[in-house]
Amino acid sequence: MSKKKHRERPAPETLGLPPVGVDTHAHLDMRGFEPAEIPDILARARAAGVTRIGNVFLGPQAYARNAALFAAAPQVFFILGMHPTECSNYGEPLTAAMEAAFRADPRLRAVGEIGLDFYWDDAPPEDQRRAFREQLEMARGLDVPVVIHSRSAEEDTLAILADMGFSGRPLVWHCFGGEADLARRILAMGFFISVPGPVTYAKNVALAAAVAEIPLSRLLLETDAPFLTAEPWRGKRNEPALLGFTAARVAELKGLAPEALWRATAENAVSFFGLPALPCPS
Repeated sequence: MSKKKHRERPAPETLGLPPVGVDTHAHLDMRGFEPAEIPDILARARAAGVTRIGNVFLGPQAYARNAALFAAAPQVFFILGMHPTECSNYGEPLTAAMEAAFRADPRLRAVGEIGLDFYWDDAPPEDQRRAFREQLEMARGLDVPVVIHSRSAEEDTLAILADMGFSGRPLVWHCFGGEADLARRILAMGFFISVPGPVTYAKNVALAAAVAEIPLSRLLLETDAPFLTAEPWRGKRNEPALLGFTAARVAELKGLAPEALWRATAENAVSFFGLPALPCPS
């Protein structure tokens, strides 16, 4: 019997990207990561050119339990919201708890990931819609950006955003995986689009075509770690250090040098989330 051929996977630091990159969406406090690993994960990210990471807490309990994991990591900024699949019987106390957290913690930069998910049946659609609207209103009151999750619910998501007057407000469509028509509709409302690792998958032809059309000024990058690992590390746990492989593919699709794409998307993230200025080029 022949042995399975060992697959060579290049180290992310071999991409040679400068230390300005921003992973706008990761879940480093989620099951799949151990708290003791966080310093090493952040060190690997830095070695690969990722100097800022947006950690997404899925609800106020996760934030209260896990925010302290990043006490010694000022390069990690925070995003907080109730994921739509967790919104069964959503009530006002959750909104109040999140609003209080935002007012107390300047590291909280955006409300998210919020939206609609009709792929899973973990929460009734009406509960999801109510929670989505309440959290959008909270974000408006706090005057912070919004990070959208939408799966098998694009029409409803866009309709609610239009109905609530969110066109032109700071909002990013997280983990974009759609076709060019959907990207155009999102962009027409003045929103940003965040691209994850699956853009590197050979079969995702429609996604690649859509990403090629997205203006550089509206583009962000993310890992969604520990999920959606980019090639050539697909099949392994995702982490921020691997963001550069997504950047390299997006740069190829847009006819840009990887470093130019890396810097431009980082500058977009700094502006969108109100982060400290990028370091000067070396």
